Order: sequence, then structure tokens, then C-alpha cells
Amino acid sequence: MSNFVFVLDTQLKPLTPCSPGTARRLLNARKAAIYRRFPFTIVLKKAVEETPHPCRVKIDPGSKTTGLAILQDNRVIWAKAELTHRGQAIKDALLSRRQLRRTRRHRKTRYRKPRFLNRKRKPGWLPPSLQHRVDTTLTWVNRLRKVCPVASISQELVRFDTQKLQNPELNGVEYQQGELFGYEVREYLLEKWGRKCAYCGVGNTPLEVEHIHPQSKGGSNRVSNLTLACHPCNQSKGNRDIRDFLSGKPPVLARILEQAKAPLKDAAAVNATPWKLYQQLKETGLPVEVGTGGLTKYNRTRLELPKTHWLDAACVGVTDSLEVCTQQPLKIEAKGHGTRQMCRTDKFGFPKRYVPRFKFVKGFQTGDIVKAIVPQGKKAGIHTGRVAVRSTGSFNITTAKGLVQGINAKYCRCVHRKDGYTYSF
Repeated sequence: MSNFVFVLDTQLKPLTPCSPGTARRLLNARKAAIYRRFPFTIVLKKAVEETPHPCRVKIDPGSKTTGLAILQDNRVIWAKAELTHRGQAIKDALLSRRQLRRTRRHRKTRYRKPRFLNRKRKPGWLPPSLQHRVDTTLTWVNRLRKVCPVASISQELVRFDTQKLQNPELNGVEYQQGELFGYEVREYLLEKWGRKCAYCGVGNTPLEVEHIHPQSKGGSNRVSNLTLACHPCNQSKGNRDIRDFLSGKPPVLARILEQAKAPLKDAAAVNATPWKLYQQLKETGLPVEVGTGGLTKYNRTRLELPKTHWLDAACVGVTDSLEVCTQQPLKIEAKGHGTRQMCRTDKFGFPKRYVPRFKFVKGFQTGDIVKAIVPQGKKAGIHTGRVAVRSTGSFNITTAKGLVQGINAKYCRCVHRKDGYTYSF
């Protein structure tokens, strides 16, 4: 079943989302019109008196992707499988800009004063690649609030509890020795070791928590002494020392020992962005419920749900039961709004090409989602995707199947104007 459809009244106020069948009947009867394609929203043509049923937005922040889901009385009515961030692209762009500026400093430009020591960072500053994750997620929360009666928010605040990871042997406190402790440690180990066996590298198989230095020989339960292994490797190693077990595989031994010493700063980095997002969400005035990554996995495992980003989002916070009403989540990828750089350069800093003088060509601009119906020729067919315009009127369209080049503008029809994202199912 597809996602529910968002509904707006004549004053563009959000109403209770309806099923795809109801939306189709309203559109066929001309009682409603399409307001927006992504997310799909309709607007009624006649005023109605209805009290919207409150909904809850659940967020599962991630380093590369963020899951979003909308629940109504423990029913998942709308899901976004992946909101893919462009943090790495921002980091690469900043690196390129820094390199170009450094080359200018080495030229005979002594009239330019150095400006790398006169800048101050505001309180709560985050690197641009991390701040982008916060801004993008907050943007979509605000977008959903405009088309859906959102009354509350649930967010996974921290992925790992570093206190539990560092001090698992504390006694007398139920918080640190509860049923959730194993889920916290296991979730962290899955991320640290890439969800693969540390010894043989096999994936997509049940993994067991393994002590690198055997516990029978004085090994501790600290997370730095734990790894993941498949059942055959775990049984084969037994209580032997890892140096004896991997005596014939020096590269594997060196990799495991080095990776095991990795500090918890990666977990702290994952936790930094959600805390900033939590502060921004509180400013919306809506009640914000928080939970940990271990609780999310505990809920998903208890409800026997598969591992996906949008189902992780649906399991954030207190979740007694869950009814999934959609199986067609929306995949969204951040593409940005272009760059102000007028001259493109190669990797050596020399000018390579220039941007067109005019942004719009034949009524289209790069980033629009178009539908091209080509009647004949080698490219005959229907192509839907993100367009890259050219001054000649021959466009390139990035579809789900790949790049289609040389599509004439007369065959294109705009489906969704550029907003910095690309969409697919």
C-alpha cells in the first residue's frame, strides 16, 4: 500500500491525511486539485468543517541518511525511507575552495590581508557538513507540519550511550544493568565493525558478540575488548588468544587490533548532531519525545520488523504496538541549490568552463523534475527525473535507470520545480 495523501482545506490548512483511493476519487470528481507532487498533497475546492486528527512525526537521525515516519494512533501512514544528506559533498566543496584560496595567497597579492585569524565561531557552532544534517532534517519537519496536523515529535536523541559502553560493570543501578544494555552494546558493535564478522569478513549472517582477549584469561567486558564474529569463527576461536588464533593471518590480526583501539569519539560525533537537532525541534513549540538507538532496535526486534531507515524511525521512543499501512516509502536525496562559482576549475585550479548567463532555458532550470515523452528515435519512451538544462535546448535527464542525454526541451513537461532534492520510490 502507498503512503497516505496529505490534504489541505481551501485556506491551505492541513487536514487529516486520507488514503490513496479517497484522494483518487476526489481528484476524479474534481472536488480537489493537486497541490504538490512531493510529498503528494491535494487541496480541496470547497470548505469543510473537520477537526484534524493529530499525528506524530518520528525521526531517526543518521550520519548519511535520516529516516522519517508519520504515525497516527500507532499506524504508520507516511514513510520516507531515506533522506540522504550531502555532508561529504559539502566537505569536498569546502576543501576545493580552501585550496583555490591558498593558491591565491602564494601569488604577488600583498594588498590582500590574511583573514584566517579574525573569525569567531558562534556558541553551538557545528562544521558545515554536520550543520547541513540538522538543517535538512529540520526543513523536512517544517514542510510536513505545513501539510499534516503534526501535534508531537519523537526523536532518537543518542545512538549509543557511552556511559553504558565505558562502565558496564557498575552495580546497584538498574539503568546500567537493565534489559536494554545488550542492545546498546550490540548496536554500537554493528556500526563499528561494519556488520561483518571481524575474522572472516562474512556478512548477512547472524553475528555473536566475541571477546578479543578471552574473559577466562582476564579479559574485560569493556567495548574496546568486544567484537563481532560469526558462529563458526566464534566456536573455532574459543578461549584462545587472538594472536594464536590469527597467527597465520598477520594482516587480519593487525586490522582487528588497530580497530579495537579506536576510541569512542565516533559515537560522540554521531551523538553531536541529534543534540543540536533536539534543541532546534524544541523551538517549534511541539512536545518532543526522545529515545536511544538501543530502545529503537529493541522495539523493532520485539515487533519483528525488518531493518530499514523508515521502520527504525517508526520504532523511536515508546512503541507498544505498530501497524504499518504503507509499503512504498519515499526516497529523498539532497542535491543542494547549485553554487555561486561562476568559473569551474579542474583539480589544478585552472578554468575549465563557465556557467550560462541565464538560469532558465525554455522555461526550465537545472534541478527541475520533468517528464519527457519522446515519440520516436533512439531515445523513444517516457523519461522522468531531474533535468540539467543546456543553452542549446538539449537537456540531460537523470532517471532511476540512469542518465539520458540529448532530450529536446519541447518533449519535457515540468512535474516538480527545483527545491534542492530529488525523489524516487
